[in-house]
Amino acid sequence: MLKNKHVIAAMLVAPILALIAYFGVDLAVSEKPHAAKEGETYKLAADSNCRYTSGICSLENGDFKIKLRSESLSDSEVVLKLTSEYPLEGAKISLIQKEGDRSNPVDMDANGTNAKEWWVDLPAPNSEDSEIHLVVKSDGTLYYGETTAVFVEYKTLLNKEQQ
Repeated sequence: MLKNKHVIAAMLVAPILALIAYFGVDLAVSEKPHAAKEGETYKLAADSNCRYTSGICSLENGDFKIKLRSESLSDSEVVLKLTSEYPLEGAKISLIQKEGDRSNPVDMDANGTNAKEWWVDLPAPNSEDSEIHLVVKSDGTLYYGETTAVFVEYKTLLNKEQQ
């Protein structure tokens, strides 16, 4: 069978045709990236660090990225710091303690003059089902996202002696 020229040619050409077909279909059906348009709204996707007690939650949409960091947590309140790669015109955040509960969004305060750092004091989450809803505005474009509030507590597997 390996002495047949047609079989050998087919074994050499088949992988090349498979690669051309793979990239051709991807090019034909994939969504083309486009720049954010002023006045539009875009959803931010929460990264995996938002699901764990990491102290940090990253949300992103394309090259627009923001980071929520838990600065301090007590039994009654949590202080969150938002940092962005782009200057923001405003930021609102709300903490939803249980399903069906709707709290009024709170304006975040800018820290400094570059409008890339914002902070807020919120009530401490009282359950693992608590959610954080966030809306930010940059260059006339609204970005919104939601995530669980599990990340506000920073825990590691190391004990105090190992840290």
